[in-house]
Amino acid sequence: MPAALALFAHPDDIEFVAAGTLLQLQARGWDIHYMNLCSGNGGSVQMDGPTTSLARLAEAQEAARILEATFYPPISDDLELIYSAPLLRKVASVVRASRASIVLTHSPADYMEDHQNTSRLAATAAFAHGIPNFVCDPPREAYLHDVAVYHAMPHGLCDPLRKRIQAGSYVNTTPVHARKRESLAAHVSQKHWLDVSQGMDSYLISMDEASLRVGALSGKFEYAEGWRRHLHLGFSGKEIDPLKVALGEDCLINEAYESWLQL
Repeated sequence: MPAALALFAHPDDIEFVAAGTLLQLQARGWDIHYMNLCSGNGGSVQMDGPTTSLARLAEAQEAARILEATFYPPISDDLELIYSAPLLRKVASVVRASRASIVLTHSPADYMEDHQNTSRLAATAAFAHGIPNFVCDPPREAYLHDVAVYHAMPHGLCDPLRKRIQAGSYVNTTPVHARKRESLAAHVSQKHWLDVSQGMDSYLISMDEASLRVGALSGKFEYAEGWRRHLHLGFSGKEIDPLKVALGEDCLINEAYESWLQL
């Protein structure tokens, strides 16, 4: 059974921008895997850090259960996720445990460092999937089949310098939006935090609106998630797009973006 692995920073990040794609792959027989690298301990103004971590861990586990995804625990507290060898070894071990052919992660340029460092760790860990001499923690055997890395759209659909980011492809999440929303609803501690910290009136409504916005950009789907594909060199023998192959008409290539890449 082919496998897809979502590597994101905080509890609820997967549900906002990647759960629909995971569910569409699952519907086609893919095994899906789920990891938040950070504990989410900073995500509350009502609870202290350790209490918040425990609450958010339980919520993430419930979300993974709803998605029917294999769950991996976090490896860092919020704002302490640094691109470093010890953390890279832990992420590489998860990649090897999943034996993923598709790795989904954050945009390389996003509004906060945890997202950006997760993107770097995910890409390097995926690169190391077939390098036996790279020792991961805990140790796991390398595997040799091809891997493709896809980067999600950044928060606000722009980079930290406000430059608009285009998706390279759009995945139709309309058929699975209700279940995606159910998985996000498992993160109940985040309603108050996001209301206070980011002015997001309801995190569920905010996700709906973001998915509708990306769907509108696709020009085809009602709800959608957007992706940019990482360069294949070091990950596969030739250029591959397993997301498009797996999802067919539910994955729309942005031809304007592809043409721009060739300029």
